Amino acid sequence: MAMRKKIILVFTAFATIAILYQGVLSATGLKKKWIREAMFYEKLPDGSVRCTLCPRRCIIPEGERGYCQVRFNKGGKLYTMTYGNPAAVHVDPIEKKPFFHFLPGSKALSIATAGCNLRCNFCQNWQLSHSTPEQTRNYDLPPEKVVELAKKTRSQVIAYTYSEPTIFYEYMYETAKLAHKAGIKNVMLTCGYIEPEPLKQLLKYMDAVDIDLKGFSDDVYRYVGKGRLKYVKRTAEIVRKSGVWLEVTYLVIPTLSDSEDQIRRMARWVVEELGDTTPVHFLRFHPDYKLTNLPPTPVKTLERARQIAMEEGLKYVYIGNVPGHPAENTYCPGTNKVCIRRRGFFVLENHVDSTGYCSVCKKHIPGVWK
Repeated sequence: MAMRKKIILVFTAFATIAILYQGVLSATGLKKKWIREAMFYEKLPDGSVRCTLCPRRCIIPEGERGYCQVRFNKGGKLYTMTYGNPAAVHVDPIEKKPFFHFLPGSKALSIATAGCNLRCNFCQNWQLSHSTPEQTRNYDLPPEKVVELAKKTRSQVIAYTYSEPTIFYEYMYETAKLAHKAGIKNVMLTCGYIEPEPLKQLLKYMDAVDIDLKGFSDDVYRYVGKGRLKYVKRTAEIVRKSGVWLEVTYLVIPTLSDSEDQIRRMARWVVEELGDTTPVHFLRFHPDYKLTNLPPTPVKTLERARQIAMEEGLKYVYIGNVPGHPAENTYCPGTNKVCIRRRGFFVLENHVDSTGYCSVCKKHIPGVWK
């Protein structure tokens, strides 16, 4: 009965969005108000610009776009095409992000625009991330309207997710500032490909960040878009030092990121640089987009990854995309008693109070509970 109630609430939230925002989709390209001057770039003598938002640091000639396909040079200035025009707006359980130690059972108004600064051929949201803003149907939803919608749907959290939030930085930044003033939390699910200065400015208004690891080697990152692992690690370490709540996801892809060596090195790095109480989520891969020749990740592989991570000293290790698996639950590291019981994205039992203490094991569980 409790689960049915939660499902009905989620569906009701989706319906609310549809009712409130019928007719605001643009089917005929971009509106002028969605184009804003970008926050992080340098003007170069020849009229080109250097974007300083992410580690790619694209040099963009007049009339051209950066790698992300949403920032362009016009008249020697860099502009973003993703301000107030999300292509996806949903209300999700916070567990879907996934965040397991951040306000369990809360609702997150989730937004995303087109574009990304990686090119994962296994992306589950490729219709967004591998598109330009001209190719998607977009909501007319400026920052103040996002906050208003969060209030109307009774969402305690605004989540910047689905595609890569870094590429709609200005939109996220202004929305997050307004949300904080309204007492609404902000969370970000990111690939972590962002430069330190914009990250540090953003973290002033973020309450939690989930770093989505594609693997733990440069070979993997070169494969998913000419990236480098060191920049993602740097982002995670900056988040941890800032005091913003941090969780880590790791997509376990057969033949690509499922080696025991990668998983062990990743777990060791988390313990040493982020802390042994950092929640880590091993997610099951399923074939999608251009990577359909590989099978879904065997559950035994996920269980072995979890075992390795715990051997390296991690205390909160989860398995995702396998509904009903015992590793969806939060256990007390000392007693192995269940503190939070889940099934899929739904919380069935939560024994952790607003101060972080579990009434079952009497221990403090790290996280954000209030």
